[in-house]
Amino acid sequence: MKINWGTAIVIAFVAFISFILFFVIRMSVDNRANHDLVTEEYYKAELGYQNEIDAENNANEDSANLIVKKTADGLLVTFPAAIDFNKIKGTASLYRPSNKQLDFEYTLTLSDTYFLIPHDRLVDGRWDVKIAWEYEGKDYLHKEKITY
Repeated sequence: MKINWGTAIVIAFVAFISFILFFVIRMSVDNRANHDLVTEEYYKAELGYQNEIDAENNANEDSANLIVKKTADGLLVTFPAAIDFNKIKGTASLYRPSNKQLDFEYTLTLSDTYFLIPHDRLVDGRWDVKIAWEYEGKDYLHKEKITY
């Protein structure tokens, strides 16, 4: 049987479409390609984004910037010395972009002007640190990307 050029073009199109469909179906059912959103309630979090901008601006205007430093014991977060640490309330959230099972959050409990996140909770790699705190009724926010 002889194949003319019209039949060859149809066979080529069918082969190409089959090739593309194979990869689309394979990537749709493969668990390795399963990517999650940063937050489950993305649109709800988006509505509160202006509050985060205001809190970051408060920290910059009031010179209430934090120092986040890696130490042998863990991640050391130092608050400004001019602030009374007994009046600080807030949370420290650590987000791991590569694995959401490693994400965690701490409630700030200060006994001095610093806060230590223990070394055993941190895995080597990139972390997004977000520290939100309130001092004398004013909200502050510090965001930083670190490599631990």
